[in-house]
Amino acid sequence: MIYFHKSERTFCLLAVSFILAACSGFTPTATATATIELPTPTDTPTINWFPATDTLTPFPSQAATPTPETIPGLGELIFSDSFSQPDLWSPSPSNTGNSIIRNNLLTLTVQEGTVAGAVTTLRNTPVLSDFYAQITVQLGLCRGTDQYNLLFRVSSPSDFYRFSATCNGQLRLERVVSGKPFVIRDWTSSPDAPLGAPGEVKISIWVAGQDLRFFLDDHFQFSVSDHILSLGGFGVSIRSEIGSPMTVSFSKMSVYGVTSLTNTPSQQSLITATPTR
Repeated sequence: MIYFHKSERTFCLLAVSFILAACSGFTPTATATATIELPTPTDTPTINWFPATDTLTPFPSQAATPTPETIPGLGELIFSDSFSQPDLWSPSPSNTGNSIIRNNLLTLTVQEGTVAGAVTTLRNTPVLSDFYAQITVQLGLCRGTDQYNLLFRVSSPSDFYRFSATCNGQLRLERVVSGKPFVIRDWTSSPDAPLGAPGEVKISIWVAGQDLRFFLDDHFQFSVSDHILSLGGFGVSIRSEIGSPMTVSFSKMSVYGVTSLTNTPSQQSLITATPTR
């Protein structure tokens, strides 16, 4: 056993008391936690994928300009042909094709392999000078430069006017005298002519004196002045230019008298319209 001197014990007690007092007063300092400042959120703009368009301000309307009258006036119906009487039409002799009237259609056909093969048939009556005539054409087999024709003022199989259209949309007018053709108006493109088969178009002609006007589906095409042939009958024909078979039918023929010769324009160019096919 170890004995301490009284003074030593006192010193030890004082030392222990000081240490305890120091330990009891010691308070650990808490570590400060750093606070992260987050940025203030801002509103994100919403994307409009289908923005509204501005309302167009319409242009001021303009008054339509009247179209010049190309058919001055029509009289009474002279005759109509429903193609139910074959004896009214006389086909011309042909080794390349034939014509037949059936089911209210006058159908002309050129055989396959016949280059420049043609078929013509003429109506026996009446003989006219001034008139407005229209006929519907249906293209069965027709391509390229193949022609279908409306003949008028036919005084003989060798004397007539021939208004021609091709299956690639061209128009021409010829005068045939003693079998020799003379071109009055050469090939001109028309947006109203059907481009091959199957197709349908109404051909109309207005004739008064030397004034000749031509229409497709009631759309004016051109006019000419010619006085050589003054009167005659009607006919139709087709011509195959490329040796392929050709079939064209004609129907709904009507012929009217002409009551007015006023407002007769001189030479007029082809009306250029935007095509709808």
